[in-house]
Amino acid sequence: MADFTVTALRVVQAVVGTGSFTAAADLLGYTQSAVSRQVSAAEAAAGVPLFVRGARGVVPTPAGARVARRAAAALTEIDAVGTDLAGLADALAGRVVLGAFPTATWVLAPRAVATVRRRHPGLTVVLQEASTPTQLRQLRAGRIDVAVIGMGADLPAYDLDGLRRDHLVDGTSLVAVGRDHRFAGRERVSVTELADEEWVVGKGLSGDPQFGAWPTLPAPRIAYSARGWHARLGLVAAGLGITTLPEIAAAAAPAGVVPVHVDDPSWLGRAAVAVTRPERPAGVEVLVAVLRELAQELR
Repeated sequence: MADFTVTALRVVQAVVGTGSFTAAADLLGYTQSAVSRQVSAAEAAAGVPLFVRGARGVVPTPAGARVARRAAAALTEIDAVGTDLAGLADALAGRVVLGAFPTATWVLAPRAVATVRRRHPGLTVVLQEASTPTQLRQLRAGRIDVAVIGMGADLPAYDLDGLRRDHLVDGTSLVAVGRDHRFAGRERVSVTELADEEWVVGKGLSGDPQFGAWPTLPAPRIAYSARGWHARLGLVAAGLGITTLPEIAAAAAPAGVVPVHVDDPSWLGRAAVAVTRPERPAGVEVLVAVLRELAQELR
């Protein structure tokens, strides 16, 4: 039996996946005659036909299906060689610890970890969830390298002396309502319409900021309080109240929960900020740059 070439295996897999030589050629950027030659070479290596040709395309024989299945596994390993070599060539290596406030871990922080992993395979990013005050203590103690914190007029004036700040994004808050709520079919509501709503608010340690009722309401009606976001949004989905939701987390709202914008000229919103110690190793610089890039995409 002759040896299979990588190109022939790739072509066989493409033909099985698309059902025709023409479609496989389009997928791989080859001519149809080149695809035919590679299939013939693969059949010569196998010693048996791999496809049954017909007027409406081709169907793999049992041997063809088996070769395509093995080819998929082999090509995955072969393609991974490039990633491995890129990791060796990449000067960035080591470990960076990223802290983020809870709702920043829904979308922004995980996407940042995935992007750094893809671009710099030698650099490991560890993600930790914590409130802003906890993160700042951990940052000063050297237990995390980057802290993604929330800042706003309704939040405490955190002590950032001696730390570096990178503004990530200005974001408003939304209201999260159940899918059967009267606001669910609307894109926007006025803040005056929130006055009679019942609210699900956060409950946590003393000093840890929480998302409560809409911040400019003078006397909100609190129906429930819950420590974790899963419980909070579960209450919302069940129709037991509404809650505030930061804009950067809206893309990850679970089924049964609908984010709605609020028109409120007196609410200035909150900002997400990346905070680090003054000296930044290359890995920290890369992570902060990725956070800035991705935060803008969430607007």
